[in-house]
Amino acid sequence: MERHFDEELIHLKQKLLSMADTAQQMIHYSVEALVQRKESLAEEVFILEDRVNQLEIEIEDDALRLLALRQPAARDLRLLTAILKINNNLERVADQAFNIAEISQRLLKEPPLKPLIDIPHMATLTQKMIKDSIHAFIHHDSELAKEVCRADDQVDRINDQIFRELLTYMMESPNSIARAVELILVSRNLERIADHATNIGEEVVFIEEGRNIKHHL
Repeated sequence: MERHFDEELIHLKQKLLSMADTAQQMIHYSVEALVQRKESLAEEVFILEDRVNQLEIEIEDDALRLLALRQPAARDLRLLTAILKINNNLERVADQAFNIAEISQRLLKEPPLKPLIDIPHMATLTQKMIKDSIHAFIHHDSELAKEVCRADDQVDRINDQIFRELLTYMMESPNSIARAVELILVSRNLERIADHATNIGEEVVFIEEGRNIKHHL
């Protein structure tokens, strides 16, 4: 029975990995829709969201079934609880990417406000954070998980920088306000994606080291 339980855990981890890969694609497409001014890329995000939603349901059902039927002890219980939390964070990452895709669609109807440099850079960082956080979970790598948590500071700094720059645009040109606000919302959604990756990283450290590093890295 223990071997069967281990096999089911491996299957759950594979689904989490697939969900994380899809969420990364959604981040990429949502921002690239804005950078390349291609609505078709935003539409790809909406298609991929269905896959994430389906995976979220499957992972939750499988994890709850294992909790109910196997009644796991200690470490396995923490592992299944972590899977449920990670599942929820990845679903919210997909929601943020969906939001960005919707914003991109709206902005494509307007002339570009400015060249986009910081937002694509921010998107690349958040994609790496998601990838690394899941890799840390799968491979029990608490040091990599801590790196993910530290990377959140860099994303926060870029978010603040984007806000200050766009605030200047709004003060200098009132007709830029609507577009600037939309770009601020893109940045805010990316910052939240980084927060979800950080949540996963913190969960990995808790599983592997038995300590809570929230606010104490």
